[in-house]
Amino acid sequence: MKFEMKNHLKPCAAVSIAIMLIALVLTLTGNGMNLGIDFTGGTIMTYNMGAEFSTDDITAALDACGIADAQIAKTGDAGTQVQIRISDKENTDDLRDALEEELAKTYPAIEYVDITRVGAIAGRDLISNAIKSVTLAAVLMLAYIAIRFDFFSGLAAIIGILHDVGIMLSFAVIFSSFIRVETTFIAALLTIVGYSINNTIIIFDRIRENSHKTGVRSLPRDEIVNRSVTESLPRTLNTTVTTLLTIVTLYVLGVDSIKQFALPLIVGIVAGTYSANLINGYVWAAMMSLRTARKKARA
Repeated sequence: MKFEMKNHLKPCAAVSIAIMLIALVLTLTGNGMNLGIDFTGGTIMTYNMGAEFSTDDITAALDACGIADAQIAKTGDAGTQVQIRISDKENTDDLRDALEEELAKTYPAIEYVDITRVGAIAGRDLISNAIKSVTLAAVLMLAYIAIRFDFFSGLAAIIGILHDVGIMLSFAVIFSSFIRVETTFIAALLTIVGYSINNTIIIFDRIRENSHKTGVRSLPRDEIVNRSVTESLPRTLNTTVTTLLTIVTLYVLGVDSIKQFALPLIVGIVAGTYSANLINGYVWAAMMSLRTARKKARA
């Protein structure tokens, strides 16, 4: 039995809007994103443990000092250094003495290496630059797609990008226990902008081809989109599944810093595939039909 795509724009859009509204409500009630110290400000302490160590031991030492939300990462070529990030709300001087005392019980050869203070202004600059980058990319993509296809194709593609970014941000709010918003999250966000537009352009290219085929161009635009998405679906699914296998493997086997990049990327890839196949083309068809109806009304 041959599978054929159908127009489900309204229910698909409703699902996306519902997810974003849930995230908005959570944010307004004080349950927003889990921001890392790149955005809130904090302190980064680095120690050489003198031997191979377990991050569980570091977590236990931090718990003993009353710190539950620190970020821990192994550093150094030999893997014997630990980098501990804590927020500004903690008293760093008192914590350092207590932490070194606790760690020395398990790792007597521990040595202090460095301490760095990070201001919240770095996060604000990062957010500002990310917004500028996405805005510039959207404008240039709109111009490119409008020239290559038509203006409404470009507009539909930009709506798709905003949808994917919105879904990623919403999931960062809803699953704040698993997703920490750091520089890696911004990197994943910008990566998805490119991934999403690539899927969309492939489908729009197929729509343009079908729109000029004899026996197809006379069909309603929804039907042309159905056929185009159906024809592109095997390629889209193969690419998406292959990419997801790699990213999911990274998430399962990777360290915490890799997971903080991989999880938003997984969400973005799924959202990008979803919007490219179920939303963007049908938004284009709706806008084109609306334009045709207005022209007929004027005539």
